[in-house]
Amino acid sequence: MAYIQQRGERKYKITVCNGYKTNGQKRMRARTVDVPNEVPKRGIQQFVMAEAERLEKRFRTGIDQSENTRFEEYANRWLDRMSKRYKASTLEGYRRMLEAVYPNIGGLPLCKIRPMVLEELCEELRQRPGRNGKTMSENTVHKYLDTISAVLRDAVKNDILLYNPAHRVDKLWAERAPQRIPQAWEMQKLLQCILREPLLYRVYYLLALSTGLRRGELCALRWRDLHGGNQLLIRHSRSTVTGKGVVESDTKNHRTRVVVLPQLVYDYLGELLFAQVEENNGVCPDDLIFAKNGKPVHPDTFSRHLRKLYDRNGFPKDYHLHTMRHFFATYLLENGTSKQVTADLLGHADTAFLERTYCHPQDACKEQAAGLLDTMLQPADAAAWEREQRQLVAGNQ
Repeated sequence: MAYIQQRGERKYKITVCNGYKTNGQKRMRARTVDVPNEVPKRGIQQFVMAEAERLEKRFRTGIDQSENTRFEEYANRWLDRMSKRYKASTLEGYRRMLEAVYPNIGGLPLCKIRPMVLEELCEELRQRPGRNGKTMSENTVHKYLDTISAVLRDAVKNDILLYNPAHRVDKLWAERAPQRIPQAWEMQKLLQCILREPLLYRVYYLLALSTGLRRGELCALRWRDLHGGNQLLIRHSRSTVTGKGVVESDTKNHRTRVVVLPQLVYDYLGELLFAQVEENNGVCPDDLIFAKNGKPVHPDTFSRHLRKLYDRNGFPKDYHLHTMRHFFATYLLENGTSKQVTADLLGHADTAFLERTYCHPQDACKEQAAGLLDTMLQPADAAAWEREQRQLVAGNQ
């Protein structure tokens, strides 16, 4: 609670507790406020009490909850605080989306943002051009709103807002585009194409196809991550961040996992190791696996090279590097691998995302379930049924 001391007719000293020292003593902070002349005498007490509450929250959170706290100011501070929680690439995505909405709501005080304001913002976003000259998709609009909601949710957590206005915005229904999963014969064709590629690209794409690793996880692999028993340790990821180049961080779910490689892929990794030893006169355990002349290969290099390989061999335009990951997950599920094991190999935190994304194996299981009752529902042989009935009647007589 704040301690208020009157220093004059309209001057008050407000002292609030700002936490405790290591020895248990209170850390006190004080400020003197002058009540404006336009405030009537009967309202002085209420004004001072409101000012004391505002100062207490400001000292505790570092943010002024008054109308001077603009959304842009708070969002930028939120980004700075989240730098220890989110990966650099994720944080950069949030920053880009927030900067895109600052012209609309950045200058508004937090306490003035209402659901209607956010609904008008969403409508304006739907008119903005997206990829290929088309208007922004509804799924993308939802991502913008979710980012704004994360900032406002933090303000609610810090007692700066009473509620999150983004939670009261009715989102328009957005149909999720079905994920196109390649057929096994397509991956067999792709495998034959990969085996004709230079050794570095051959190993990279074989790893992607046989382990389902993300692009950044592949690029962050080091020779010390390769262990006996064909085991590969996945613990880092490399991604491109605007203004920072390529940065390395932990995996997407912040966990280390182990995948087991097929013998063919393990042998090709050994071949790549010997090639790098000859090229660089030796290899250190901390050296990146996917490097050329001792320097890391940029992640975009593998994506661009694969696009050329797809085009050269007649694969669909919507296939990309992540397509191999989709095939890997679907292939495991269709062949009886449990959802938990598949999610662990893919680096998912749980099976929820797996079940939402890879529905094709589930459709096959539904067809199998529907066929279980076919035998029971088939009409019985009429002649056999009549014989059984006659025998039953004769036995009763």
